Amino acid sequence: MKTVKTIDATGMILCHDITKIVPGEFKGVAFKKGHIIKEEDIPELLKLGKDNLYVWEHKEGFLHENDAAIRIKNHTAGEGLIFSSIKEGKIDFIADIDGLLKIDTEELFKINSLGEIIVATLHNNTPVKKGTKIAGTRVIPLIIDENKIIQMENSVKKNIIKILPIKPKKVAVITTGNEVFYGRIQDKFGPILSKKVEEYGCEIVYHTFSSDDKEMIKEKIQEALNSEAELILCTGGMSVDPDDRTPLAIKEMGGELISYGSPVLPGAMLLLAYHGEKAILGLPGCVMHSKKTAFDLVLPRILAGEKITFKDIAAYGHGGLCLDCPICTFPHCSFGK
Repeated sequence: MKTVKTIDATGMILCHDITKIVPGEFKGVAFKKGHIIKEEDIPELLKLGKDNLYVWEHKEGFLHENDAAIRIKNHTAGEGLIFSSIKEGKIDFIADIDGLLKIDTEELFKINSLGEIIVATLHNNTPVKKGTKIAGTRVIPLIIDENKIIQMENSVKKNIIKILPIKPKKVAVITTGNEVFYGRIQDKFGPILSKKVEEYGCEIVYHTFSSDDKEMIKEKIQEALNSEAELILCTGGMSVDPDDRTPLAIKEMGGELISYGSPVLPGAMLLLAYHGEKAILGLPGCVMHSKKTAFDLVLPRILAGEKITFKDIAAYGHGGLCLDCPICTFPHCSFGK
């Protein structure tokens, strides 16, 4: 810092807060540290009794908080983002599209382990709407050693925060179960699935019904594979009851079985497989009556173009318990995080 006369401080960066007190009306900060002094600020500063100010004196090898924050933003931000104006060394990251937030959490941990600089984010894999604030970065001190920023740039991968666009898919629905196929009860799964996929702009292009006969289920899956559908949803017949044949039928279709079962409640009986580029999901009955299930966790990731692995499914155990809150706030809760 250096001391300058207030009348000569235009364009300089204030290194300390300046308090204003109006008895009975106001007491607080009139000018915050980091404020760039404007010509119109000079009279007000003089009224506050500030004939001299401490301002930042540039020194080689050190960065002002604003300059440091810009470099952190430039290094960490990937696609699908816009940014707030910088204020007091802080920049907000904002979603520029509807999509899926992706964070490289290991690299994020590296940044926050360096000290003096921080990056805070929402949870990885959170579906977000355009305009949502998803992260923020700032520098803790007003002035930081540039070597700290260089260390971050050299040791942390680039573009670790990004938004993947949601790409609506054409969907096939196969409703299994003798009770629906033979008209004993009305199908209630179809309307619920329609609502869930339409939230992401998807269209159901094929919907059929099957008995619990394994060969019939396989025949219907093959019809769906031959259709224009890019995502196949099989409902019913997902439990361990002897009449529930849907998992076996999906397995015998020759695709890649990722997981039958997930550490998520509700949604433990979820099945995920791939047949070529098409995902096939076996949906448990809880999808019909629970607000959010394992299906709501994997659907946006599939629509964002991710190829989900068994490791991805296993990781849902931490945060996989839904509390079934009276007022659901998902995705702004712990479920699936």
